[in-house]
Amino acid sequence: MEQNNKLKKRVVVFGIFDGLHLGHEHFLQQARAYGDEIVVIVGRDEIALQLKGKTSQLNERQRRSRVAAHHLVDRAVLGDKETGEYLALKRLKPDVVCLGYDQKELKKDIYRWMKENGAKIVVRVMKAYKPREYHTSIINE
Repeated sequence: MEQNNKLKKRVVVFGIFDGLHLGHEHFLQQARAYGDEIVVIVGRDEIALQLKGKTSQLNERQRRSRVAAHHLVDRAVLGDKETGEYLALKRLKPDVVCLGYDQKELKKDIYRWMKENGAKIVVRVMKAYKPREYHTSIINE
């Protein structure tokens, strides 16, 4: 993981990503400013249903594939099968986790997990981009 004699900084973001829109683009651009490599953890179908209360339009593999093809994303992986495990964080060992402005519960839970596991990860919350216009729940209605 070396680049010009400097270690790459790995940034991880979480999301369901049921259709990519300008809000996601803005989110990924902000996250890119915190590191050299962006890894997206795409929420599994069961987790998406649990969090959103409805089935995603695209299944987890389709969502992961679309996110992986995005020009700002270096890699996309499927998330854990159960909330709060954070096996992907253990495996990826990010320097920074960037969260969306609306991922408040996730932020609390990541801090809980870091404390329990002695993990030292910088957590940053990204600014919203026209949240009344570019939020998946609004776009999909």
